[in-house]
Amino acid sequence: MSVQSPSRGVAVPAASSRSGSMFAKPSQEQIVLLITIALLVVFGLTLNGFATVSNLLNLLRSISILGVLGLGMGLIVISRGIDLSEVAIMAGSWAIALIYMQNGMPVFTAVLLALAIAVLIGVVNGVMVAFVEAPALFVTLAAGFVIYGLAFWIAPAWVVYAPKDAPGLMYLGAGRLFGVPVPILVFAACAIAMHLFLSRTSIGRFIYAQGDNPDAARLTGIPLRPLIVLEHVLVALLAWIAGLVWVGTTGSMQMAITQGTMIFDVVLVVVIGGISLIGGRGSVFSVVVGCVLIGTLLNAFTIMDVNSEVQNIIKGVVLLAAIVLDNWLHPRDEETARQGD
Repeated sequence: MSVQSPSRGVAVPAASSRSGSMFAKPSQEQIVLLITIALLVVFGLTLNGFATVSNLLNLLRSISILGVLGLGMGLIVISRGIDLSEVAIMAGSWAIALIYMQNGMPVFTAVLLALAIAVLIGVVNGVMVAFVEAPALFVTLAAGFVIYGLAFWIAPAWVVYAPKDAPGLMYLGAGRLFGVPVPILVFAACAIAMHLFLSRTSIGRFIYAQGDNPDAARLTGIPLRPLIVLEHVLVALLAWIAGLVWVGTTGSMQMAITQGTMIFDVVLVVVIGGISLIGGRGSVFSVVVGCVLIGTLLNAFTIMDVNSEVQNIIKGVVLLAAIVLDNWLHPRDEETARQGD
């Protein structure tokens, strides 16, 4: 018995079709999840204090901000774009808001000001990419420098502190709900919302179609230009939420993070989780497993007192390994290079 191949009209033995599905390559998310579970078991057996409930909660709490930022980066990478200004949006919008709080602006008004600044930057990034048709890599890289300069000009301090009489502002970063740190719940809520958005809405399907093949998506009538603007606005919105958690956790906003490696950590958790840089593939689960893997490694390194330089080397090696794994799982050729055709 044979089955007809729909794409080439070639008869393929049914048995070979079944055997191909039995020995299909595992997904990158599955591989990373298995590695993470193995590391959790090994570190739990070999490191004192690693497997305690308090340490595991601290582990999850430590990746919450990175996870929220990763959701935004994952969204934009699925659409075959990138946004290197995300950390700068987070830091710049909240540094300006905190300065105005110190000068007497009501907390709620300053929070809305930070949101307006973040959304405005997202709109500008989206318009530059969609309508000016400038490459997203260079637009958002330049935007990061501009945001840093303007924010430091308005708020001339490396660290801008939140007012001490605003406990509500601190809740999302420092609060607990039923014993669980609120940042973990914020990350979980954002992840669920993003999953529903990408999987249950027509706009989410349009984003996957855009990443799979922009030309084909345009020919089917998907309005790509407004969609690109929306994607950058959503990245900015998630950066604002991450900043709110950051301010609550630390009681301040550090402008120095815009000049550090945090944006590359965000890209790391997205790529290692299985969201391909060529777009059209990946999910919220990819971001979650990537964050948990990196969080597990960093938590173990802290217990083992590994210095930051060695940690950066290991993160670089892990990123390269993720790219190699993606190439092995999804080899590029003349057919796969034209996804969606």
